Amino acid sequence: MAPSRRTGVTHPPDEPVAVGGQVPVQVSSTRATPTPVAGVHRPQLGAVIRRVAVSLLVACVAPAVLFYLCFRVTDVWTAMFVALGWSYGAIAWRAVTRRRTSGLLILMAAVMTGRTLISVATDSTYLYFLQPIISDGLIALLFLLSMVTARPMVSRLAGDFYPMDHELALRPRLRRLFGGLTLMWGALGLGKAAFTLWLLRSQSLDTFVLVKSISLPTLNTLAVAATIGAAVIVARQEGLLGPNALRSMPAAA
Repeated sequence: MAPSRRTGVTHPPDEPVAVGGQVPVQVSSTRATPTPVAGVHRPQLGAVIRRVAVSLLVACVAPAVLFYLCFRVTDVWTAMFVALGWSYGAIAWRAVTRRRTSGLLILMAAVMTGRTLISVATDSTYLYFLQPIISDGLIALLFLLSMVTARPMVSRLAGDFYPMDHELALRPRLRRLFGGLTLMWGALGLGKAAFTLWLLRSQSLDTFVLVKSISLPTLNTLAVAATIGAAVIVARQEGLLGPNALRSMPAAA
């Protein structure tokens, strides 16, 4: 405490001193501290890669492996239904556990359902192997045609692998990324369809299944690696991965 020069009476530091019979208004010397607002959570690279790996494993790799094993051990009809049963079992499990069902898983289950129904109706295993060639070509065309819309196909599927919102989808870098990846997957789909058609018409069924089971997953793995690499580069530029992810995002209300 310090004594007042006029009265000699000590006052607390923050207590207003009466001067000329008037009590001045007390003004606090402390500045208001803004309340911190939590940022929108964005996963790190490892979590994104695990999410991609699990989605591909459940939707594509597992049914393909089951089909090949059953085809070698039993016959093609058993292989069809086992692979289809896996897809529907995975969808049912995610529904029971109240988890988000991957759009890729639903797409693959729908394609396999159509293939199996047509094969059973026509009693033709040849059509079962011909249908994915046709479906690959149609899906590839769907990817390419989606580029003229506001949301290319990769943009629609991105939510399966990374938590997307409207603000993120409109960022220029991400829009260019989605467009480029949609073009890449569309071209890859047409190339796979042409190669598989040639393989089916020129090789025996055993050779066809063996070569297809090795070559197509390899091509898909390389394409997935390229997709993740391009996405990581853009995500780092946008600050969506690592410790800077929260600071780059707008504050949540």
